Amino acid sequence: MARNAEEHLARGFPTTRHSALTAVREGDPEARRRALSALATAYWRPVYGYLRLHWRKPHDEAADLTQDFFAHALEKDLLARFDPARARLRTFLRACIDRVAAEDGRAARRLKRGGGTAAARFDFEAARAAIENAAGAAEAPDVLFEREWARGMFAAALERLRELCAREGKSQHFTLLEQYDLGTGTDRPSYAELARQLGIATTDVTNRLAWARRKLREVLLELLRECTGSESEVREDARALLGLDGP
Repeated sequence: MARNAEEHLARGFPTTRHSALTAVREGDPEARRRALSALATAYWRPVYGYLRLHWRKPHDEAADLTQDFFAHALEKDLLARFDPARARLRTFLRACIDRVAAEDGRAARRLKRGGGTAAARFDFEAARAAIENAAGAAEAPDVLFEREWARGMFAAALERLRELCAREGKSQHFTLLEQYDLGTGTDRPSYAELARQLGIATTDVTNRLAWARRKLREVLLELLRECTGSESEVREDARALLGLDGP
């Protein structure tokens, strides 16, 4: 997109609160649990994929290590050492995962003796096929982690959007987004075909798709605000995920 699009995005950013990071560092147990869940939702897939593809961990071991990491390692003392002026949050987390994986299970055993829970849903089986299909790719660790992070962010945003549409009685909006924008085949249905299938006007298809796309963008930005370490990181990640050009 052009500079005008980027400026429009920047105007849409309120001062970032980074609520998840703040809550993890604070003492309220319930707020901390919700914050850990938000961080785990955003980062479990890149952590799992990184363990599978970079560290060559088998599926079961990678899944266990991922669960243990988010259930026990993302505690106040770990994130208290994170400095957003020195690194992005996911760079910091990748370094933590490297230490866990390099210790060949010893760290995992220590984590199991810890406490707390991330209270997030990890659908490892759904991610397994995509990860294994990428097993032959020769990628640098940081490139691999970035790719899986982007995939995980979009997956988390889509799940939030699905839940939002269900709550607001707009499940058809999400169905249209799935069928038109998210399909994997080459024969994407036309607006007219979707209108006939759902028994609505073509203009309804246009309007509902526009609403769903706008909401997906809003949800994705909300996730970034929760799970990044600084305002500059939010904007950098938004440019990467939404295809915006740099200044």
